[in-house]
Amino acid sequence: MRNSDTLRSAFRALGANRLRSALTTLGIIIGVASVVVMVAIGAGTRAQIREEIERTGTNIVIVMPGVPPSQGFLTPGQRPTLTDEDAAALRDEAYGIATAAPSVPGIAQLTTPYGRSSSSLQGITEEFFIARNWRLASGRSIVEEDVAASAKVAMLGQTSARKLFGDGDPVGQTMRINQTAVEVIGVLGAKGQSMDGTDDDEVVFVPLTTAREQIVGRSTVKTRSVGMITVKIADSDRIDEGIEEVRDILRFQHRLRAGQPDDFRINNIAELLSLQEQSSAAMTRLLAAIASISLLVGGIGIMNIMLVSVTERTREIGIRMAIGATRRNILSQFLSEATALAVAGGLAGAAIGIAGAVLAERQFDTRVEVTAEPLILAFFFSALVGLVFGLYPAIGAARKSPLEALRYE
Repeated sequence: MRNSDTLRSAFRALGANRLRSALTTLGIIIGVASVVVMVAIGAGTRAQIREEIERTGTNIVIVMPGVPPSQGFLTPGQRPTLTDEDAAALRDEAYGIATAAPSVPGIAQLTTPYGRSSSSLQGITEEFFIARNWRLASGRSIVEEDVAASAKVAMLGQTSARKLFGDGDPVGQTMRINQTAVEVIGVLGAKGQSMDGTDDDEVVFVPLTTAREQIVGRSTVKTRSVGMITVKIADSDRIDEGIEEVRDILRFQHRLRAGQPDDFRINNIAELLSLQEQSSAAMTRLLAAIASISLLVGGIGIMNIMLVSVTERTREIGIRMAIGATRRNILSQFLSEATALAVAGGLAGAAIGIAGAVLAERQFDTRVEVTAEPLILAFFFSALVGLVFGLYPAIGAARKSPLEALRYE
């Protein structure tokens, strides 16, 4: 009996009980669909993290203020933990650092004749765009002269520019930041959305001194404190050495004795994102493993139905063996039926999984990436489930003797 004849016979037998065949494959369909959706969501998350690393840069570290070592909170008149002088010391004294950019963060109300918007604001120096590799789309950047003169100028991210000026060119236009009138001198290139859902393009930049003296608050003017320092390490292969150099210089600047804890925090952005990617991958594998339990349940369902089918078709088995069918032919027949059920369920589950991933992306604003690998694995694993769980009923059918089968009532 040729293989093509065996397959045609298997499909005829399954077609004779369409509803039962469809219900039998439900476990396989649910299992494969769940695995495809979980893997697609996990792949999308990891791709987003990789893009975040590329956008931020693998050689960027962020220095943030920490709790002073003497007590758990800042008191009036106490020295802040990060200042302009710290950033200058990092730029001038560190060998492994390309640049260090201080900044003062805040929230601002932006007003133009065309619209209003609430946006995050950063007071910066010209080193900021060097550290962040942020390109200019139009106009010019903030330069040292702007910082020295506390110039009333501003740069906009793409989202802020669109909200405030629509399709018009913002460069040269005037807007108000809180109560301060400033001139827009530049628009930055698009950065996109960060992992926490923040739109990095909804931002406005002003000179550091302008932010301190006229927008964020005058309390930081005398102390020259900053909210963070963005440090660009010169060699991305020597991040750890660069971080230690930053720590040594800041500890010297802050006159911290041996044994005293740091009064600042150093965050390696690429390392944090890499750990997040590893965590996401581990969670995806766990969820996929849980979802694949449905495949085992589906395989047991196939085995039960095939056992019932063998019992119902005992006379058919006897007749086929009486007219020349070998035990191998009978084994192939029932194995083909079990495998066909599992593969059909796998294909249907893959299609439903792709549709579910697309729906999840649209409805829950979740990034997904459907790749060929989980689909191929789902196909072969489904076939394997059919072979493994269909083997026992097929062996039972092949072991029946012709006389026993023909006497079956």
